[in-house]
Amino acid sequence: MNILFINSIGTHKFGGGEKWMITAGRGLRDAGHTVWIGGKKKGRFVAEGEKSAFSTFPISIHADISPFATLRIALFLKKNNIDILICNLNKDVRVAGPAAKLHKQTAVFARHGLLLCKKRWKYKVTLKHLTDGIITNSTSVKSTYDSYGWFDNGFVKVIYNGVELPQRVAPYPFAQRFGTRKVILSAGRLAAQKGFTYLVDAAARLCQERDDLIFVIAGEGKLKADLQRQIEASRLQQRVFLWGYASNILELIAGCDIFVLSSLYEGMPNAVLEAMALAKPVIATAVNGTVELIEDGTNGILLPPKRVDVLIAQIALLLDQPAFAHALGNAAANHVARYFSLSRMIHDLENLFTKTIHAKNTRYAAKSS
Repeated sequence: MNILFINSIGTHKFGGGEKWMITAGRGLRDAGHTVWIGGKKKGRFVAEGEKSAFSTFPISIHADISPFATLRIALFLKKNNIDILICNLNKDVRVAGPAAKLHKQTAVFARHGLLLCKKRWKYKVTLKHLTDGIITNSTSVKSTYDSYGWFDNGFVKVIYNGVELPQRVAPYPFAQRFGTRKVILSAGRLAAQKGFTYLVDAAARLCQERDDLIFVIAGEGKLKADLQRQIEASRLQQRVFLWGYASNILELIAGCDIFVLSSLYEGMPNAVLEAMALAKPVIATAVNGTVELIEDGTNGILLPPKRVDVLIAQIALLLDQPAFAHALGNAAANHVARYFSLSRMIHDLENLFTKTIHAKNTRYAAKSS
C-alpha cells in the first residue's frame, strides 16, 4: 500500500500524535508499504520524518478551507497512487478529505489520540462525510464518539499504541549531575493538560521533607515561563529542572527511578508506555487511556488528577519501598510486551486498511457498472 500521513501541527511542536505517526510510518514501511510524511516544510514533524529517511511532502494547511492546498494534495494522491491518507487535525481532514474525494481510490482516516471533536454539526460533517473512519487509541474516546449517534458500527476503531525499543537503551547518566539522589521524571508538552503545576506543588512539599530526590520535566510548550516562575517562587531551582525538548527521551526514562504522569486528560500516553516497557515504576493519573494500560497496584499506580497529597504519598511509597517499585516495573514491562507491541499495532492497522480499501473499491465498482 501507498500511505500518506498529513499533520499540520505548528512548526515547533512535536507531541504524542506526531510521534505516533512517525512510529506507525516506520512500522508500516518495515512491513513493505511505501510511506510519505506531509507537513510544514520547516516543521519539526517533517524534520523527524526526514531523520527516519521518509520521503516528505511539504504542505501547509492554515485554515479549514484552502482550495490551493486541496488541489496540491489531490495531485499528490493521484501522482503517487495513495491508497491510505491519515490526517491528524480536524483542519487536515477538511482540506485533505476533499482531495481524496477527487482521487476516489484513496481511503481517509482521522487519527484521534485525544477527544478532538464535540457534539457539533461541523464535526459530524467533517468526520462522517470526509473520512472512511476514525482511529483512536482508547475506548474512552470511542465510547464518547459512539454516544453521538453519528457513526456506523465500526467506524471508530480502537488500535492501541505500540512500542518497540532498541535492543539496548543506555541510561542517561543523571548521577554525574545529581549524585545519589533519586530522579523523578515526567515528560510532555508544557501545557495545562499535562498537570505539571500539580507535580511542581508535590515536589515543593517533598523537597521540604527529604533531600534524596530531584524532579526532571522533559518537554517544551507555552507554559514554560509560568512553570519556571512557580519553581523559582518555591525555591526549587536546584531540585526541579525543566529539561526542554528531549530527542533522547528513552535514555532519560532508562536513567530515572520513577516516572510520573500528572495529566488532567490523555489518550494513550506514549511516554507511559515507554516507561513501562523499560520496566520503570509508573505513577499516573487515572484518566482516559491510562486506566486501560495500568492495573493499579499490579503494574503501576493510578491516582486521581489534581490530588497533590496522593501524588506525594505515592512517590514517597515507591522511594521507601524499592522492592515494590521493582516489582511494579517488571510487571509493567511484561504487560506492554504482551499487549502493546509495535508488531501488534501494525498488524491491526494493516487489517483495517485492507478491509477499508476492499470495501471502498467494491462500492466504487458497483457505482461504475
